[in-house]
Amino acid sequence: MKQRVITAVLALIVFVPIVYLGAWPLEIVVALLGLIGLYELIRMKGHTIFSIQGLVASIALLLILLPVERWSMLTSIYSIETWFYICGLILMVATVFSKNHFTFDDAAVAILGSIYIGYGFKYFLLIRSEGLPLLLLALFIVWATDIGAYLFGRQFGKHKLAPSISPNKTIEGSVGGIVSAIVVAGLFFMIYPLDFSLGWCMLLAAVISVAGQLGDLVESAFKRHYQVKDSGKLLPGHGGILDRFDSILFALPVLHLLTLI
Repeated sequence: MKQRVITAVLALIVFVPIVYLGAWPLEIVVALLGLIGLYELIRMKGHTIFSIQGLVASIALLLILLPVERWSMLTSIYSIETWFYICGLILMVATVFSKNHFTFDDAAVAILGSIYIGYGFKYFLLIRSEGLPLLLLALFIVWATDIGAYLFGRQFGKHKLAPSISPNKTIEGSVGGIVSAIVVAGLFFMIYPLDFSLGWCMLLAAVISVAGQLGDLVESAFKRHYQVKDSGKLLPGHGGILDRFDSILFALPVLHLLTLI
């Protein structure tokens, strides 16, 4: 626990100022986080990102993640979607020349991973560009969900939520996480009113909390399938980037879509 707390504090000291600044410093950091997350996912599959296939998957991820204006030279020829499709074709062609070391399944993991991680972090940047308060609200909701689910699950948990994927998670903990998220969102709104009503804010909190928990379970399913405990070892006591951002990769896209309503 001590190691987890120290890592979390150090990470916040580094990350919070960058989130506050936004713009290109945040783009660089978020792109690095995305690439590390993709590396972790590909490594779970038994491959390395330091290969031609890994390089193509990394480019595909960055095409999604970074703002389109960063690719002005490429978009003068084709659209971002077309370039992404070309990356997918290259990955499939790689299965022909790899002598079965890189299969269609591997290509699918690489391209789907670039979509999953790329869009998750893309919405981090998009929401930050809409204003710091909205991003802070989302982060507080995710953190409140994690803490609430842990505390309520430990105290009251009896019924397993998804025993075949994550045996320690309980229905009681999940509900406690949602309640905690709603309470924290309500407090945040009273301290820092946003451009929507308190009722909408609390509804957002509930939906984002559920989305974050689904993101957590999705990553747990990856690790269960590949029989690994953590996605990586970059963050002592926390695991890898996917372990720390799994909820956010689902919660932020959902928040962005809801704010468009």
